[in-house]
Amino acid sequence: MTTEPTGSSTGDAAEHHPRHTLDEVIHSPVRLSVVAALSGVEKADFKTLRDTIELSDPTLSKQLTVLEAAGYVEISKERSGRRARTWVRLTGAGRAALGAHLDALRAIADLRLPPTSPPGA
Repeated sequence: MTTEPTGSSTGDAAEHHPRHTLDEVIHSPVRLSVVAALSGVEKADFKTLRDTIELSDPTLSKQLTVLEAAGYVEISKERSGRRARTWVRLTGAGRAALGAHLDALRAIADLRLPPTSPPGA
């Protein structure tokens, strides 16, 4: 009786590779930067977030739209005198998605191939 080693490249073992659990929404470097920055605060104003991550207004706006559509951030506007200030908050779903994504990245980084025997051994 022969058995395949665990983690072989045949069968459905490949489906268990941690890359399959990466979140495609968060995987973008800009969006990952946004959710990571927001994870340490209750909320952040648009300008602070933009300056911290070093993005242009249009780029941050576009990426926030993607994150909002996924339910990972909430965007609100508050008026202060004649000025409106845009606030961004990471949702519970966003925090959970970030945590799972970081776990998958750690699992990928920790993955090691099994030792191989030299030819003729």
